[in-house]
Amino acid sequence: MKAIPLAVCLAMLPTLASAIEPGPSSSAQQVTEQWLALQARGAAASPVIQTATPKEREQTMQRWLDSYKYVIPDFYRWEKVSSSD
Repeated sequence: MKAIPLAVCLAMLPTLASAIEPGPSSSAQQVTEQWLALQARGAAASPVIQTATPKEREQTMQRWLDSYKYVIPDFYRWEKVSSSD
């Protein structure tokens, strides 16, 4: 007998949920949405194609490879965490 009222409540649950109102909630969010729209449309793209010289590409690759020479400090390592405690 309790299953029927529970089923009715669960069936009505989606109708009770309401989304937030459309549009930005603050001026900062509005500015952010404007920048994201410009970026998506490519409207603010530079007409100058940006390229890297072979020397710059080589330095960038070497910097990336050198980043693997450093040992990761112990305080960044994770120990196994058990949820059974």
